[in-house]
Amino acid sequence: ELRARSLHQQRYEDALQKENYLNSPNSYFMDVKCPGCYKITTVFSHAQTVVLCVGCSTVLCQPTGGKARLTEGKYFPTSVG
Repeated sequence: ELRARSLHQQRYEDALQKENYLNSPNSYFMDVKCPGCYKITTVFSHAQTVVLCVGCSTVLCQPTGGKARLTEGKYFPTSVG
């Protein structure tokens, strides 16, 4: 019984360790198209600063406690790497 319990405990610990390896980040990059000048700016989803359009200085997103909030424009998720 002790041997079976320790084997079960080992399998449980192995499963937890694998779960930690499989975690993926919740953040991503996105291309935001400005509604005024139609230029595209790449924005980080969890940006901690205000992001302005490079063409017309329109505010595209504002930081919150977690994900940045888009104020204007259309966004298109991009793949990284």
